[in-house]
Amino acid sequence: MTEQSKLLYSTQSNDWGSVLMDRIIASDVAEFAKSHALDDLPENKQFEHFTSYITVRRHHARTFDTDDIVVGGNSEPSIDSIAIIVNGTLVTEPSTIDELIERNGYLEVNFVFGQADRGSHFDSSKMGTFGYGVEDFFRDEPTLPRGERVRLAAEIKDAIFDQGNKLRKKPTCRLYYATTGRWNEDQIPVARRDATVTAIESTQLFSSIDYHCYGSNELHDLYVRTKTAVTREFEFKERRSMPKPDGVKSAYIGYAPAAEFMKIISDDSGDDILGSIFDENVRDWQDYNAVNKEMRDTLQSPHRDRFALMNNGVTIITSRIGGAGDDLILENFQVVNGCQTSNVLFNERHEDLSKVFVPLRLIETEDEAVKQAIITATNRQTELTTEQLYALTDFSRQLEDTFKTYDEPVRLYYERRDGQYDRFPEINKTKIVVPRALVTAFAAMFLNDPTRVTRNYKTIRTKVGAEIFAKGHHIEPYYVAAYAAYRLAFLLRNKLKGDTGARFHILTALRYLLDSRPLPPMNRNEIKSRCEEMTKLLWDHAKSDELFAEASSIVHKVVEDQGLEFDRDNIRTEATTKGLLQHFGIRVADDRA
Repeated sequence: MTEQSKLLYSTQSNDWGSVLMDRIIASDVAEFAKSHALDDLPENKQFEHFTSYITVRRHHARTFDTDDIVVGGNSEPSIDSIAIIVNGTLVTEPSTIDELIERNGYLEVNFVFGQADRGSHFDSSKMGTFGYGVEDFFRDEPTLPRGERVRLAAEIKDAIFDQGNKLRKKPTCRLYYATTGRWNEDQIPVARRDATVTAIESTQLFSSIDYHCYGSNELHDLYVRTKTAVTREFEFKERRSMPKPDGVKSAYIGYAPAAEFMKIISDDSGDDILGSIFDENVRDWQDYNAVNKEMRDTLQSPHRDRFALMNNGVTIITSRIGGAGDDLILENFQVVNGCQTSNVLFNERHEDLSKVFVPLRLIETEDEAVKQAIITATNRQTELTTEQLYALTDFSRQLEDTFKTYDEPVRLYYERRDGQYDRFPEINKTKIVVPRALVTAFAAMFLNDPTRVTRNYKTIRTKVGAEIFAKGHHIEPYYVAAYAAYRLAFLLRNKLKGDTGARFHILTALRYLLDSRPLPPMNRNEIKSRCEEMTKLLWDHAKSDELFAEASSIVHKVVEDQGLEFDRDNIRTEATTKGLLQHFGIRVADDRA
């Protein structure tokens, strides 16, 4: 048994099966830590990151950084992780709440809390402390001390409840208490769990509250799921084969029972809709506009059996259709048409839908040209500009393809579709670049906008297709931004601890330290050659680490010169951005803010 295995199981257990599973969990944690560049953390912190990741992935299929949700520390003994998922987005800044309201017109919120205990049994006292910590989190006047991470989560929580009239329903609240032992429904832990649920229910803040107690078996199972592509099995009896053009393996059209359709669109917990399967359907859920209200009214009426005759249906593109007979298995799939239908049906899932059928079209293809043709045709029905559509299809493909051409160890992976690299355990997960992270890093480094990427991201998002991801742009600036953000994330975990709130200002300063000259347009060959020079400096970690440290010192000085403490709120201001740019001799317009 390895030293890590010994640390991760308690000698109190004489059950060989438990010891064996402890070894498996130790192996899982070690693999996870390596793939997420957390090897240098103590084993207990690795276990916290591990459990927070696999439990939050039940509700959030998109790639995320556990540094954004792990809050555990000496000042937060009761809670190890807090994830706040709003409208399918893992929210890390209070300002995102206003952005989501503007984009969607509503809020749908899921709070997910975690506590990781490496012991081999469920300690009712610790379970109670965890539950009390969650209760205290929602108090207007908390009784427990709060570190910076918990204070930030509380600010997000307050931003949500301040917009309570925008809540489509009361939030959900999930608690996960994890150990390396086994959950046997023992009386005392069960009583402590149930008492916590009752106490949280008394706040009347939530539509549902779940307190899950997971042992080694459940943790291993959840971890295995995170490494596989999203698959769903359902019955599709009423179907007919469609003609198969070149590039299409199979295609079906027919009617699926609503209960079977729910299996496709629900997440692993069954409590939420699987938001990641709608990413290629560019039009977000539009809440209950006139059309969606009509669908809802139909499902709530005695004439709900007419639904299939009144609905245009759902189109799904999938990489593989498996199964036998009437039972089909979809793997790595996207709903490219039918986001509104899916959301209305999911919201009405508690109605009697036994006579409701959903018009459904399935297309099995791995031909990217075919996928893009269908997606583009579908999305042209939405109110998207040509530039935006290009950014979401062609340019994203260029990013994905070009990033993978770099040799190891400097190769990065642009994730066009959520979870597309989950099946590749050999890929270091810290090297996966998600769209929002690239947009923010690029805006900080090449648009001199480190404040808006956190305070007012919606203004940055409107630049996609014009100033960001624009037709004709060279890929090299995006790689520079992505690699710089990747390397900075490593340093924030190791050498620049405490600078997390300044990450985007550090990226801005870094760009001027790499190359202080004015930038040419992103479509000029000059930007390509200059970015290649920046890349060489970034790849030399000894040199680039010095530059990152210098960039950090400059940001510290700019904040301190304002007579302010170096904290997140004082860093992420237009005054700090202006002072930073002036440090490098850049004139900033007074109306910038």
